[in-house]
Amino acid sequence: MNPTEWRTYLVTQASRSAGRDTETVVEAAIAGGVDAVQLREKDVPDDERYEIGRRLRELTADAGVPLIVNDRVDIAAAVGADGVHLGQSDLPIGVAREQLGEAAVVGRSASTVEQARAAEEAGADYLGVGAVYGTESKAVPDAKDGIGTERVRELAEAVEIPVIGIGGITADNAAPVVEAGATGVAALSAIAAADDPGTTTAALREAVTE
Repeated sequence: MNPTEWRTYLVTQASRSAGRDTETVVEAAIAGGVDAVQLREKDVPDDERYEIGRRLRELTADAGVPLIVNDRVDIAAAVGADGVHLGQSDLPIGVAREQLGEAAVVGRSASTVEQARAAEEAGADYLGVGAVYGTESKAVPDAKDGIGTERVRELAEAVEIPVIGIGGITADNAAPVVEAGATGVAALSAIAAADDPGTTTAALREAVTE
C-alpha cells in the first residue's frame, strides 16, 4: 500500500464510464494491473456513493489493491477504505489521519510548489498533481488546468513524497509526466470510457513502467 509503488491510479466516475457501472470498470482495471483505485462519484447522493464504496471495498480487498476515497473522510471510514484524497479546500491532513488512523494513506491535490511543500509538511503520503494536460471531469480554474510537465517537475523536485500526475493523461502522453518526476499517473475517462478498460489500464501501466 505504498504510494511510491503506484504506477496507475484509477479515479472512478460512473457518469463518464460509457454506460458501464463503476464496479465493472474497476474489475476490468484490476485485471489490467491497476495499482490503486479512488472512489470519486461526486455526482451521486451520499447513500449511493457509500454503497458503491462498499462494493468496491470488496473488489479491491480481494485483489489486494488499495481503495482511496475522494474528499470524504466519513465515507472512507464507513467503507473501510485504505485512505482518502483531499483537495486544497478539504479537511486538514492531520484531521483526516486522526479520523482514519495512522496507517491510512492520505493524499493531497497540489498545483503549486507552495501547496506541495505545505502538504508534505502536514504529513501527506503523496500528491496528486495536475491537471497536467487539462481536464473535463471537473471545473478547475485556468491557472490549474493544463499546468504542463514542467510544473510537475518543479513539484516533484520540491518534495520527497511521491507525485501522481493527473489530468488528460493517456498511454500516449504518460511518458513525459513520468520523465518529469511523477512516480505514476491517475486517469478517469482514459480508462473508464475506453472500449476495453482492462487493456487500456495495462497499456497505461506499460507506458509508465517503460
